[in-house]
Amino acid sequence: MDAIFTLEQVKQVARALWKEGRQKKIWAFHAPMGAGKTTFIHALCEELGVTSAISSPTFAIINEYSSPSEGAIYHMDWYRLANEQEAVNAGVDDSLLSKQLCLIEWPENAPGLLADDAFHIYIEVLDETTRRLHT
Repeated sequence: MDAIFTLEQVKQVARALWKEGRQKKIWAFHAPMGAGKTTFIHALCEELGVTSAISSPTFAIINEYSSPSEGAIYHMDWYRLANEQEAVNAGVDDSLLSKQLCLIEWPENAPGLLADDAFHIYIEVLDETTRRLHT
């Protein structure tokens, strides 16, 4: 998938990405700071029927949401993790092995924990209001 979009179009792009990657349980979002990873994950979770508050798990490392169609969804932010051992100590391996949908921001901080078949999503900043997403 390759899409150029603005904030007003993020829900449509999230819907299209879900159609492409729904069979994958581990989604790795690669993007620079401020590119909109959390915003995109928020739109994706809304598409999956999550009604609870959706926020960045920067300090909690893992947030758990409930989806009527997907069950538990784990939203992880590995930004503050120095390495894979810190990630394991934070319990991310339990979530990764749960067979539930895992949405990971900053996966490059513990790449060895990702399954070989992880769905890698790249978000690029094109300008102040426009992003490019590709897989």
